[in-house]
Amino acid sequence: MSTIEKIQEELDVLIKETRQHEIILYNDDVNTFDFVIDSLISVCEHTPEQAEQCTILVHYKGKCSVKTGGIKELKPKCSKLLDLGLSAEIV
Repeated sequence: MSTIEKIQEELDVLIKETRQHEIILYNDDVNTFDFVIDSLISVCEHTPEQAEQCTILVHYKGKCSVKTGGIKELKPKCSKLLDLGLSAEIV
């Protein structure tokens, strides 16, 4: 009978935590539901269902987080939303 030894190596894994930011979209009385939905689909890469749900939340709650990620990823997306005439900010 032979004994097989299993050697298990411990590896220390360094995980870099990055702070997640959010683009918050605010309600306004200017833009239509369809325009906001189309904007979220093109800028934030939402599915039509996601964009519609966010638009409804913005309408009834006054604001909604529409995208989460690193600041470098979110800055151009937020700028595009602002260029389209939507009210948004990164928090």
